[in-house]
Amino acid sequence: MDELDRCIINALQGGFPICDEPYREAAEQLGISEASLLERIERMLAEKTLTRFGPMFQVERMGGAFVLAALAVPEADYERVAGEVNALPEVAHNYRRGHALNMWFVLATETPAGIAAAVDRIERATGLTVYAFPKLKEYFVEMKLAA
Repeated sequence: MDELDRCIINALQGGFPICDEPYREAAEQLGISEASLLERIERMLAEKTLTRFGPMFQVERMGGAFVLAALAVPEADYERVAGEVNALPEVAHNYRRGHALNMWFVLATETPAGIAAAVDRIERATGLTVYAFPKLKEYFVEMKLAA
């Protein structure tokens, strides 16, 4: 990562333009070409300098739903179950934990009814009980990391 990569990361955290040509506008603000900005973002994603670049949506405001969910997966079946869970388009994140509930993931669906359907598909595919934890209250924590 060079100094320009650091400038890109610092400038685009919470400050990405909302307009018809956001990458062009962001590139102009950084003093580089749009093609250069796109190439650098793609490279940082490919190299895992960045793990994600994109908006954060409040899915409920668009009619959707999401829940934090967990499974108690026998160690011998962990990789198989992880593959089945991760294959679902509704699974946004999946994390391994050192706990009786050792697989935690986020389900995001277009409608609230989609959560129950996704839970049912996971239970049928894995033979395990899905523990779904709906959000009771939301907190906004803005975290910006200086590169």
